[in-house]
Amino acid sequence: MKHETLSYYLQKFFLEYLPGERGVSTNTIASYSDCFSLLLMFFEEELLVKPERLTIEHLSKENIVSFLSWLEKDRKCCVSTRNVRLGALHSFFRYMQYKDVAHIDQWNQALSIKAKKCEEPDIAYMSVTGIKILLEQPDQRTSQGLRDLAMMTCMYETGARVQEVCDLTRSRLHLEYPMTVRILGKGRKERIVPISKAAGSILLSYIARANLDNPSRWEYPLFPNRNGHKMTRSGVSYMLEKYLVQIRKSNPGLVPKNFTCHCIRHSRAMHLLQEGVNLVYIRDILGHVHVETTELYAKADSRLKRAAMEASYPNVLPQVEAEWVKDTKLLSWLKALS
Repeated sequence: MKHETLSYYLQKFFLEYLPGERGVSTNTIASYSDCFSLLLMFFEEELLVKPERLTIEHLSKENIVSFLSWLEKDRKCCVSTRNVRLGALHSFFRYMQYKDVAHIDQWNQALSIKAKKCEEPDIAYMSVTGIKILLEQPDQRTSQGLRDLAMMTCMYETGARVQEVCDLTRSRLHLEYPMTVRILGKGRKERIVPISKAAGSILLSYIARANLDNPSRWEYPLFPNRNGHKMTRSGVSYMLEKYLVQIRKSNPGLVPKNFTCHCIRHSRAMHLLQEGVNLVYIRDILGHVHVETTELYAKADSRLKRAAMEASYPNVLPQVEAEWVKDTKLLSWLKALS
């Protein structure tokens, strides 16, 4: 058929399948779009195939593997980013299994490409004292300062992702006891997260000053930028970095290296864990699908505790030479085995 070209299927994938059948978020679609933009760049720069000349046959397993290697070596992407791009491609290949049966073997081969194993990164988070000092930085006497305080308070109390907070409106807040925030997360899944009275008080003060309690403004962005539009993730990052710079001047060791907006979410999870909150509840608060994802915080906390304990041993316990070390015959026998 004349329509069965790669460009035809890509348009159907992005314009119909992802938003319609899958119902994925605009952020996911944007991420997938970035992946295919890089793929087109790879074909043009490395294989000298212009986008308008790309065909279905070009998406072979060999070419996809080369593309993933190019991401790591030439684009200097980390393994986790490489795996994210592979996930986007896999989604398209699964779509093509049903839309292009004539090339089913090609799609199956492409789907056989495995995600690369990578070390679990250290979870950067701030102590309770650090978060307290962070929330003391904004100048509450100004409208912008009160907005920043309310936003960071909401980020910490709910453990929400940056985009989830950017997407909030007044209608998603229930500020009568018990106070809650209704968050629209990944996959358009909603979760209701309780917040403290102190956090609710800050939000109420901010809403009153920003005139957002008027029912006609309940669907406006809860945390707008200076132009009244919804804040972007880069805008939130800029705001946070401004306050981190202030903290580093007086408390240089308080802020972990490479602390980002997402690390506020990490901080909330770690503090809940350290307070003895069940992992299942933390999973529900963070909006994780599987509790195994939440267990990363427990593993990180265990490593920190072990490191602290081991560091204290040399100063407390006497050094005792093991008996088997004195046995030269045993040592000789063990060395012979190797």
